[in-house]
Amino acid sequence: MPALPSSVIEPLWDQFAALVPEHIDNHPLGCHNPRIADRIIFDKLVQVAVLGAAYERIADSTCSATTIRRRRDEWITAGIFETLEQICLEGYDRIVGLDLADVTVDGCIVKAPCGGEAAGKSPVDRGKQGTKRSLMTDGSGIPVGCVVAPANRHDSPFLRPTLEKLGRFDEGLGIGLPAQITVHLDAGYDSAVTRDLLEELGCTAVISKKGFPLQAGARWVVERTNSWHNRGFRKLAICTEKRARVIDAFIALANAAIIVRRLLRTAWTTHRWDTRPTRRP
Repeated sequence: MPALPSSVIEPLWDQFAALVPEHIDNHPLGCHNPRIADRIIFDKLVQVAVLGAAYERIADSTCSATTIRRRRDEWITAGIFETLEQICLEGYDRIVGLDLADVTVDGCIVKAPCGGEAAGKSPVDRGKQGTKRSLMTDGSGIPVGCVVAPANRHDSPFLRPTLEKLGRFDEGLGIGLPAQITVHLDAGYDSAVTRDLLEELGCTAVISKKGFPLQAGARWVVERTNSWHNRGFRKLAICTEKRARVIDAFIALANAAIIVRRLLRTAWTTHRWDTRPTRRP
């Protein structure tokens, strides 16, 4: 059984394959063993992301764990994962439309048993190693930006770099930002520093008040997206990667899969195409 439905993984692979640069064999005698197909490595990386298994457990007769890691690093260096995420966002905006007038930011702490660049003592897990994701979504819960940090860091300092991810829409995608953006935050951001930052950035703030019962408001969409990350991609729920750039790559791959799935689910009732699933995703 595939790690992701074919209706999701096939369009992802088609776009991913178009981004992979042509391999040039520099061996002086041309005596290398035949190169493992990129599709095999891509499928293995999707399995690693979804199942959270070690590379050695995913490796088989088709390719080794070393090959998976080496090809993964090549693709990260080429910026393919980030570009794939951007293209998925552009496609979603063109067909459905991103709601960037209302964005939500929240932090999510997960286990990081192997430590690494983005690991620190978790305040919610008895001081064990953990990683924090500062996630930003649009008004419907589509992930539009994420910053990783050690779990022992407060959410507030990462609000600026998280909101700066919106710059991708003015520069990379050309979608453009609305004139007025409302940022929805929980009580952890209820401070004068946060309000000054949002005023500096020209954003309107909707922040839950400290000391009052839970005020969900429009923030529930980011909680749902955090659940999609953790329940759909075990590599993100138990982060065993030590390098921040590898974590970012898996987050970008997970975001691309989430965006494609949401696009299919929404377009299923409004569009028709040859490979349209028989059931709504």
